[in-house]
Order: sequence, then C-alpha cells, then structure tokens
Amino acid sequence: MNAPLRSDPAAPADPTSIDADGRAVAPAQLRPMSLADLDPVLSIEQQAYSFPWSRGNFVDSLAAGYLAEVLVGEGRAGEGPPILGYHIALPGVDELHLLNLTVDPSCQGRGHARRLLDAVERHAVQRGLASIWLEVRVSNQRARRVYARRGFAEVGLRKAYYPAPHGSREDAVVMSLVVSGGLRAVD
Repeated sequence: MNAPLRSDPAAPADPTSIDADGRAVAPAQLRPMSLADLDPVLSIEQQAYSFPWSRGNFVDSLAAGYLAEVLVGEGRAGEGPPILGYHIALPGVDELHLLNLTVDPSCQGRGHARRLLDAVERHAVQRGLASIWLEVRVSNQRARRVYARRGFAEVGLRKAYYPAPHGSREDAVVMSLVVSGGLRAVD
C-alpha cells in the first residue's frame, strides 16, 4: 500500500532506513559519486551481477555528467564510511532514465533501495521531468518487485537486451513511473 505523497519533494530523505521487518537501520547519507568511489562501487557491482558494469562504464557516466550518487553508511573507527549502494541516471528532455541502481548484496532488505529511489524521484521532480524509465532483467524478480511496489509499471520488453551465460542474451522488462510532483513513500 502506498503512503501519502510527501509535501516537499525537495526535502532530504529521512536519514534512518527501515528494513523489511520494520526495524530502524543506521543512518546513511547520499553524496555525489566520484572517481575515488570506483573501487568499492566496482566491488559491489561484481558481487551483485553476473555481467557487471565495467570501470569504463562508470568513468564514462561520470565524465558525461550523468546523475550519480552513492549511499554511504557510518564508518567504524579508523575506517571511512562504507558504500551501501549507488545509482546512475541520465536526465533527458522530459524523463529520467535510471541506468543502474545497486545495493550491496550484504545490505539488501534494509530500505536502501527505497532511499536510492527516493533520491532518483526527487531529482526528477526538481528537474520538472514527467517520468522515470528503466530496464531490468526478466530474471531479476527481486528488483522487479521493488520497482512494482514503488509504482513502476511494466510497459514493454527489449528482446536480447542483456548479455547472458554461454553467449546468449536475456530480455529486459521496460518499466516506467509517472512523476507527479511528489515522492511516494513505500511501506
């Protein structure tokens, strides 16, 4: 069930995440992704996907000025804050194309994807964009459920879009969310 829209889409998200069981999770902050983040980002990417983005994909996205942010948790004494997840999106004329949204597999189920999606939607609202579009592997049922709970609709299929084992290809489900000037909170 969707909660009411937030009154101020430009307001920062609540710094405390809620996990799948409704428990509060340690505060986390969003900040712009930089080249210095690429080693931990690539580590997460390689753990999360059989066919991860390359360093070049991330470097090119940053160099092109795509919207790219990391979600960082609280660091332990003597350590920097860990990267919990990240997103990269390409603003267009009237839409935002979400290219990559990933949460560290060891941190999934704690509301971090919701926090990242809040940020993506907030950026769309701030830019006056009407919708957010993305592609997701047909086999990635977990991500498809996260997006569907958020309000994304499955609107199409891209045949043989993603690489798959043994030189084959996997279809992508195209999903879209209409942005109406406010953020949707997800239970």
